[in-house]
Amino acid sequence: MAQEVTFFEAVGGEETFRRLVHRFYEGIADDPLLRPLYPEEDLGPAEERLRLFLIQYWGGPRTYGERRGHPRLRMRHAPFPIGGPERDAWLAHMRDAVNELELPEPLEKMLWDYLVMAANSMINKLD
Repeated sequence: MAQEVTFFEAVGGEETFRRLVHRFYEGIADDPLLRPLYPEEDLGPAEERLRLFLIQYWGGPRTYGERRGHPRLRMRHAPFPIGGPERDAWLAHMRDAVNELELPEPLEKMLWDYLVMAANSMINKLD
């Protein structure tokens, strides 16, 4: 009896998401456009939240939901002005992080397509 493998498992589990999100936040730390959107001086808590969210979304442990409840992404991001330039900068940092994972093409495409959709859905201001 074959057991279905989750995306989370197929890409290497928690360690892959740890690498992805850590590399992403390395870029955010020095970004003059995006860094002001992260009010915490220490980006560690934001890094943990994104990592746990992505892990849960892709079929891993449900720690994010246990700690924070329903994601409500648009509501949580509403206080921060996000337009096209912010989306593009966010995606540029995420692109660098995804590239470093060197995932097989079908898995990379699934992840990237989701990230682009998510970034587009966070836009809340006109440029």
